[in-house]
Amino acid sequence: MEIITGAMTALITPFKNGKVDLEKYESLIKRQIEQGMDAVVPVGTTGESATLSHQEHKDCISVAVAACKGTNVKVIAGAGSNATHEACDIAKHAQDVGAHGLLSVTPYYNKPTQEGLYQHYKAIANSVEIPFMLYNVPGRTGVDLEADTTIRLFDDVANIYAIKEATGSLERTVELLSRRKDLVVVSGDDAIDFPMLVNGGKGIISVTSNILPNLKSKLVHSVEEGKFNVARQINEDLYPLNKVLFCESNPIPIKAAMYLAGLLDTLEYRLPLTAPSAATMKKLEETLKLYEVIK
Repeated sequence: MEIITGAMTALITPFKNGKVDLEKYESLIKRQIEQGMDAVVPVGTTGESATLSHQEHKDCISVAVAACKGTNVKVIAGAGSNATHEACDIAKHAQDVGAHGLLSVTPYYNKPTQEGLYQHYKAIANSVEIPFMLYNVPGRTGVDLEADTTIRLFDDVANIYAIKEATGSLERTVELLSRRKDLVVVSGDDAIDFPMLVNGGKGIISVTSNILPNLKSKLVHSVEEGKFNVARQINEDLYPLNKVLFCESNPIPIKAAMYLAGLLDTLEYRLPLTAPSAATMKKLEETLKLYEVIK
């Protein structure tokens, strides 16, 4: 089984006139490839997956796979749902079209028990053969995939190799790695990418890299090369942007920032997400002046 690590982007999903703009989507992915990212992650939380139809979800995965074909950039497809059978269906599609791996968020709203989470993930992972990454973001889903359950899944299910940890807790990362050295822990919080990596994390899945993939890829690769001072400086330099990108619910600010930077032709969301406030737009405009966005 291929172990996918490194600098990865949680892709936004562009809309045009209410529909997914697959042409723009492809161009954004090619920009990620050109600026040094190791993998792209279509249709996760940042990709507004909760408001996409199943066909739109599958189309985004297919476009991502096609865009990365012939490159070294991998596709870790979002395959999360609060209905296990739906997640299995998406996972099978991703495998069929050539995705290299899967990322599956904990079920939201229905708040399963730890046993429910175990059975949910076991069912999805067993429905496919490609590498499988758990995704724990309790602030969004209302449920925490506890360390004991993560370890149990890692031990019991052959293709579960990693977890995207977005609890904001360095202690959780230390706990997981102290118990299973081979478990791949990936940072899901842009602001703490550097401390996550130097504490044993093997990569990041970033929101900020939608707009600054060159810096995010350099941060990760600098740690891999032992250039810790370089990586730490990048992490600190990016802090103002990392902070403002979460001043409203993700992906509201990142899409607005990309629009302001000229990376998106239209600024559209799917309800219940709406455009950012005037105050947020002003914050984004001021913060973006600190950075050079390479198109």
